[in-house]
Amino acid sequence: MDQKKLTIVVPCFNEYYRLPVADFSAFLNQHPQVALCFVNDASTDKTLQRLHTLQNDFPHQVVVLNNEKNLGKAESVRKGVLEGNAKTQSPVLAYLDADLATSLEECYALNSYLVDGKEFVFASRILKIGSVVERKFSRFLFGRVIATFISNILDLKVYDTQCGCKVFKASLSQILFERPFISKWLFDVELFSRLLVAYGKPVALAKMEEIPVRQWIDQGDSKVKLAYFFRLWYDLFLIRREHRKNSAQYRL
Repeated sequence: MDQKKLTIVVPCFNEYYRLPVADFSAFLNQHPQVALCFVNDASTDKTLQRLHTLQNDFPHQVVVLNNEKNLGKAESVRKGVLEGNAKTQSPVLAYLDADLATSLEECYALNSYLVDGKEFVFASRILKIGSVVERKFSRFLFGRVIATFISNILDLKVYDTQCGCKVFKASLSQILFERPFISKWLFDVELFSRLLVAYGKPVALAKMEEIPVRQWIDQGDSKVKLAYFFRLWYDLFLIRREHRKNSAQYRL
């Protein structure tokens, strides 16, 4: 596969019935210098076959990786970034949810913000004039509570760490993804932690940019199980402990 301008990693678990294949196909036709790296996380439906069909239709733009056992979203994204980009050699990487709550076009547009020293930009579900953000109130409220805890843990004023669209320069991939994550679902928080530890807060902030989405539409029930609500707080505790330990080592 020839080098691509951008590689977007898309983790997939049992997406056969809701994977918007037509949207992916249209985007690939319009953007021949973009690659999509799908990571099938041991789906029990026919997701893998559907991904292979896309790969057959776009052999020079689609990479399909398959987890023999279910590893979770965090590890699937990590695998896509490290292994997928080895095939595409893109200078810019991204990851995006398979349901395209944030569209491919919006993800692609974030690439234009990687200028003037910015190396890590991320979509944010900030509702403003002209934007469309549709999600269940319960998920919005839960997200705000989590965002508050995360801001306190990292001492970082970020409105939305959990929107599933991040775009970054490939030169950051080892810093961000070399080590496995503590949490299967809150790994986005760990990315911010790793940037802060690696560069120190002033430099890390200069490299980041939070971009409000033009459109984000809830595509149905979350893949996060209700039982994870209890595990989530323990994950936050572990992330906080790891962040403080690594920050202390950095200062030494």
